[in-house]
Amino acid sequence: MDLFRKTTDGQKEPLAYRMRPRTLDEFIGQEAILGKGRLLRRVIQADRLSSVIFYGPSGTGKTTLARVIAGTTKSRFITINAVLSGVKDLREALAEAAKEKDLYGRRTILFIDEVHRWNKAQQDALLPWVENGTIIMIGATTENPYFEVNPALVSRSRIFRLTPLTSEDLLQIAKNTLRDKERGYGKYPVDFEEGALEHLVKIANGDARSLLNALELAVETTPETFPPPEGQPIRVSLAAAEESIQKKVVLYDKEGDYHFDTISAFIKALRGSDPDAALYWLARMVAAGEDPRFIFRRMLISACEDVGLADPYALGVVEAAAAAFDRVGLPEGRYHLTHAALYLAATEKSNSSMGFFEALKRIETEQDGEVPRHLKDAGRDGRDFGHGEGYLYPHAFRDHWVAQNYLPRELDGTVFYHPGPLGWEEKIGENLKRRRELQAEALENDEGPEILSHSPAEGSFEAFYRRYVEDGEKESQELRHRVFQFLKPGRTDRTLLLTSGNTSLIWEALRRLPEGGLYVVVPDTEALQRITIFGSSLPDYRLPAGVFKKEDFPSCLEEGLTFESIVCKDWFTRINDPAEILTTLKGLRAPGCKTLISQVLPGEGTRLSEFLETESLPPGFKAAEDRIYNESGGFITRGVLEQTLATVPFEGYSMETLEFTRNRYISDAVLASWF
Repeated sequence: MDLFRKTTDGQKEPLAYRMRPRTLDEFIGQEAILGKGRLLRRVIQADRLSSVIFYGPSGTGKTTLARVIAGTTKSRFITINAVLSGVKDLREALAEAAKEKDLYGRRTILFIDEVHRWNKAQQDALLPWVENGTIIMIGATTENPYFEVNPALVSRSRIFRLTPLTSEDLLQIAKNTLRDKERGYGKYPVDFEEGALEHLVKIANGDARSLLNALELAVETTPETFPPPEGQPIRVSLAAAEESIQKKVVLYDKEGDYHFDTISAFIKALRGSDPDAALYWLARMVAAGEDPRFIFRRMLISACEDVGLADPYALGVVEAAAAAFDRVGLPEGRYHLTHAALYLAATEKSNSSMGFFEALKRIETEQDGEVPRHLKDAGRDGRDFGHGEGYLYPHAFRDHWVAQNYLPRELDGTVFYHPGPLGWEEKIGENLKRRRELQAEALENDEGPEILSHSPAEGSFEAFYRRYVEDGEKESQELRHRVFQFLKPGRTDRTLLLTSGNTSLIWEALRRLPEGGLYVVVPDTEALQRITIFGSSLPDYRLPAGVFKKEDFPSCLEEGLTFESIVCKDWFTRINDPAEILTTLKGLRAPGCKTLISQVLPGEGTRLSEFLETESLPPGFKAAEDRIYNESGGFITRGVLEQTLATVPFEGYSMETLEFTRNRYISDAVLASWF
């Protein structure tokens, strides 16, 4: 079967099919995993792909990415749709792959669309062939692979999560379509009324396929006949755009990620006393057709878990609302859902009932508690994707409340609930106003980027790391810890490391950037060879994306390449004016980039004169030392660094001094080199 076949009956292919990107350069979106220098892009370009699983909502580019791989690889490429195929089709494909490998030594890439639709037995049939390298599997799924795909397959695959496209991405896709004369509408004079194209982008909700389908309908139904007579313009009105995409599809499924994540966000909004966010998540569930009884069941739990005895009436209010809903039903029953949700969100909180669960936890064998991140449910893939990380538990703070954001980023600061001036609402109105002000301030420190990838554990690299990095000097370990504690790089980040030769930072960075890209600049050929020798036991994809000599920097970098983190280690030891290199680094910073400069200051270390008796020193000895170790001697000083940073400038920088003591044997040879 071939998902990428062209029609042969003369029927016109849909616009969404025609406009699928053919190369990585045409692919729009998913910068976090496909940007320049990142692992996935590098292995595709180098045709060194290993088994991967792409998962994410419809229209985010999973099948398109597989199609791009098919067009760039020299391997044999087979596609199977798990909805339409069974074990027989799989066996035929595997037999062909084995034949290609045995007779011609050629690899086979097997793309399985909707891989989660296969049962356990069908997925198990793949395992030995993936294991022995007969096939390289690419799986595409809209479901969470940790939940729907065989764990054995997951453990042998790199997992990349594709997110809904941004409005900017969708707008760029639409504009490319209107310009493309071969596959799109570039040969027709198409004009959109103000706001019409933006309406299509907004309602598409991150789905490129939905956008292109609506665009096709709007353009081809506006004139009486399509294509129109030559030279006749096509003017798409806002009304025509609205008819082409009448209602946004709510991204929601009752068994998968969006179900669990949305109810998790709703409950956390109730617990966090944010009625605006509670109404938003409630509306999202109702609009998607969630069972109201499921929502009431979760609110009944919240009434005791999060409100407790601080408001003993809360349980009765929710129970009464649930009973009223059973009598009234939809659509009027939405008032009872809203009533219960607002009550729980606005009332005082207490978690005194949690004492029972603490006692139960102590009785059971104490396990490592998994710390949730923010609003997403962390029960299934938190370890690899960080869901739940960064969530602040309101009961741990004064008044059982802490300023944090419960709404999507696009709705930051939006207010849905306005408490009235009377009765119970009069009491909470001023308090809620103060909390909203504090929440607005907390938005600046909101959670970091999503973790969008995962790779299987690699024993060879971990053994290498323990041998060459973990057992290093205490000074090196402390520096390494402080560097990465500050940077906190994401797994897919691009990092630039300028080092005088400290290889432990290189291997630590590679360990923390398994799907990212590390670029290293060293001072000379000797340092470059040392890195090559040390890394010779590692596979290519585990090595830095690039290692360059100082003399070739920055022209050695690909044009337009930027970095999420930059480390400059002992780069200025004998440079009087580092302004030029700092200016270069500033131009290489991506938005939000963290830059760390670690610099030994020779002039502030122990001097030789401190080991000798003062009366034994020749005249002018200390003065000579001072001249050697200041700017005139060619060494970098604290003053030069501070002046340069203020001149470049690097916004919001801070400086910290670390002192290390090292025992050193002073031999005759060392003394001879000094004098």
